[in-house]
Amino acid sequence: MSEVAERTAIEPTQFRQLLGCFPTGVAVITTRTADGKPAGLTCNSFSSVSLDPPLVLFSLRNASKLLDTFKGADGFAINILSERQDALSGRFASSKIENKFEGVGWRSGPNGMPLINECLASFECSVFACHEAGDHVVLIGEVKHMDAGAGDQALVFYKGAYMMLAESLRNMVLQGKLGDAHIDEAYRALYGTLLRLACDRATDAELDAVEEAVDTIEGHADDAPLKDRIDSASRFFSAVATAGHNEALTLMAQTMTSVLRERMTHVLPVRPRPDLFPLRRNIAHSLRRRDADGAAAALDELITQLRKG
Repeated sequence: MSEVAERTAIEPTQFRQLLGCFPTGVAVITTRTADGKPAGLTCNSFSSVSLDPPLVLFSLRNASKLLDTFKGADGFAINILSERQDALSGRFASSKIENKFEGVGWRSGPNGMPLINECLASFECSVFACHEAGDHVVLIGEVKHMDAGAGDQALVFYKGAYMMLAESLRNMVLQGKLGDAHIDEAYRALYGTLLRLACDRATDAELDAVEEAVDTIEGHADDAPLKDRIDSASRFFSAVATAGHNEALTLMAQTMTSVLRERMTHVLPVRPRPDLFPLRRNIAHSLRRRDADGAAAALDELITQLRKG
């Protein structure tokens, strides 16, 4: 008799973080509304499917305001962004900008789809297939026309940040060009703000996650592997960022987590620090009490003591 293996629950936050380990390009997907107006959104789920016929795909959240527009359209265009077009990525990803195309250079392609100027490449597609897949819809397009643009570097998304930023910070850390004072100031400003937001916005489950991260750090044996120590420290700061419910600051926090990992791996001596246990615990307890000033003060003390050590 065969036994059915029990499935391990997939934690959504970790799933998203691990998917971020795969660098992806960034594209703006465009189409026309039913009345002919241009519409578009930022996407990093673009992928090739087939050479014969030439097929590509992207996936769209079921919650997207443009879901019905794309499902009802005859075609769409993939506009691959260069690293100079990071502002366009943010513009087409924003839910607060009503007219995404205002002030943006674009033209109609041979098949009528909106093509953004100065992109690395563009592909006009007719809809080949549409499939529901979990909380997304997968749209497959058959390429009918394509253009090559400027020979710039691609805009690449990696571990929650544009790679040009993450790589610049990483290189500065490894080369010793990022001073301790600047890093400490950045942590105080960024995570101090996130802690204050978390005191207003965090759910009980998110507060539990912060405390569980503290428990993990305190539970390490003195001879615990460096990787485990780095993972638990990163998990603590990631839990704080998640509890703050601000996507822009969370992206910045993910980049700072990359800096933390590089410093712990290559720069800082990492040893057991039980003297820091009460300070992290104070942060978690202050969050639980919704005490923003107390949480920020505990963070400040933690950073001060880390540097003294």
